[in-house]
Amino acid sequence: MLGRYTRGKLTSRGTKGFALFTLVLLALTACTGGTETEQEKAAGTAPASTNLSNCGVDLELDGPPERVFTVKSSTLEMLLALGLEDKVVGSAYLDGPVPDELAPEGWSPNVVSDQIPSREVFLSHDPDFVLAGWESNVSADGIGERDELKDLGIESYVLPPACEFDDEVEQTVTFDDIFAMFDEVGAIFDVEQEVEELKADQQQTLDDIEQPTEDVDVLWYSSGSDAPFVAGAAGTPQMIMEAAGVNNMLDDVARTWFSISWEGFVSEDPDFIVLVDAPWNTAEDKRERLESHPAANRLDAVQDEKYIEVPFAATEAGIRNADAATMVADAVAEAQASH
Repeated sequence: MLGRYTRGKLTSRGTKGFALFTLVLLALTACTGGTETEQEKAAGTAPASTNLSNCGVDLELDGPPERVFTVKSSTLEMLLALGLEDKVVGSAYLDGPVPDELAPEGWSPNVVSDQIPSREVFLSHDPDFVLAGWESNVSADGIGERDELKDLGIESYVLPPACEFDDEVEQTVTFDDIFAMFDEVGAIFDVEQEVEELKADQQQTLDDIEQPTEDVDVLWYSSGSDAPFVAGAAGTPQMIMEAAGVNNMLDDVARTWFSISWEGFVSEDPDFIVLVDAPWNTAEDKRERLESHPAANRLDAVQDEKYIEVPFAATEAGIRNADAATMVADAVAEAQASH
């Protein structure tokens, strides 16, 4: 039913990387404190240097980036949430429209490509920094390998939950990891206070989630027609479901994403089905697929239309994960209240 993917326990990603990053910052501060002039201290004009290791690549920044190119919605939205829209010179590969509540009045993104742009188009925007949602975005198949970009004076940062790991072993992602990622981005751009406010707001959103009054089993259906592409125990979908207080029926599959047969999907018999809504594969497409499938259309969740729609961009590691957990919990609460 599950093909080559085995069921078993995962290890926690944890925050070792962020702890190392913090120690590097402390050491750097101790080493450079004696060279900073009293005038700079008083005026607050001394450059903020940042060294950290990101997905196995060392970053060295003498000050906050000024010309940032973002790849994927998660990275652009993070900068908008931190009030850094003026630093963005170009964006690509967005997963949907920017939410109205994040877009400053009169502002619109400079989207240069719906996919990964060519190297020439990317370089034409004269970036000094790349913020990438996936590690593959900064590769030979993307806008260029990270060491090549560094040679051009362009540093890069990949959102840590999207670092590539061994194909057969993946690790869990927690909101602690998401918050540690916010801390790193805050240090890079010298907006630590804004990050603290963002984390407080996100934590309040999580604290306010109404937990289900009974056990609720969920399947997270992302895409796929011949074989549903679903969420396992690693990655942000699992984290979102845990925060919403529901059970991922495939939480013993040590994968972020994997394909399952329709027979396997139906045998799980979930209480609810999450339908990921993406411009290229909408929630409505998946609803129609379920309701026309000769076996899936007999599921109670399908017949009772117990669907939970979540925007694709909210399922990627970033500032919308807490809201996604609220969407899941609210949909369950509404269904429980009506029965």
